[in-house]
Amino acid sequence: MVMIFTLVSAVQEKLNEIVDHIKTRIEEEKKQKEREAEEAEKECFHGTPVTIENFLSWKAKFDTELLEIRRKKMKEEEQAGKNKLSGKQLFEMDHNLDTSDIQFLEEAGNSVEVDESLFQEMDDLELEDEDDDPDYNPVDLESD
Repeated sequence: MVMIFTLVSAVQEKLNEIVDHIKTRIEEEKKQKEREAEEAEKECFHGTPVTIENFLSWKAKFDTELLEIRRKKMKEEEQAGKNKLSGKQLFEMDHNLDTSDIQFLEEAGNSVEVDESLFQEMDDLELEDEDDDPDYNPVDLESD
């Protein structure tokens, strides 16, 4: 019996050592994976240092790419028939638009015809006079 106890105790100690060794190895692997993830994350944030030359070359490339994208978009809109410019865009494209209204009025001869018969019976309209409102004060801006 003493011999069996000694053997079982020795096997139990050896199994405990093996389990402890496996646990430590798993923990070390987890720590290693965490370190690798942190290093990969640091590498993502670490980039090329920005200098004036780098920035200017990047900006030139960016502007050309943006211009190409805008051109493609304009071509697509023209092909789709959606080329409706805003008033501002029309004005910026054609500077004759600012004088076109004046030319139109000059060509028409500035003749505006008014039918005075519409205004002959003004007495029939119920228009309020300024004297009707006792709270009205033309000097006071906050009055009714």
